[in-house]
Amino acid sequence: MSKSATSVFAFGVYLVFLGLLLIIAPNVLLRIFGFAMTTEVWVRVVGVLVLCLAFYYVQAGRRELVEFFRWTVIVRAFVFVCFALFAALKLAPPPLALFGCVDLLGSIWTALCLRQSRSPVSAG
Repeated sequence: MSKSATSVFAFGVYLVFLGLLLIIAPNVLLRIFGFAMTTEVWVRVVGVLVLCLAFYYVQAGRRELVEFFRWTVIVRAFVFVCFALFAALKLAPPPLALFGCVDLLGSIWTALCLRQSRSPVSAG
């Protein structure tokens, strides 16, 4: 597995855990990030959606789908920007921006791996 595939696969594994937590014990995560506890189903619906995304990330990593890797760099950076804006506009508690940092760091990791894989190898 290439380094960029590993980065996307690892992010997929993170999403599996996040999705399961949102489905099984959503209030644990909500409490950590300063949201009100809830009994609404919508947090669990988001958990299902996160698990669906996790499937794409894990499978793309396993199959070396480089084009997908490139798409995720943009999308994960976008998630961070949105979460930071939500916090800055006081639409969400500030810790949500920190939560988006995981997406940003994953995006940077994948971008660096993709860049490195395009670099010619010197015969040194």
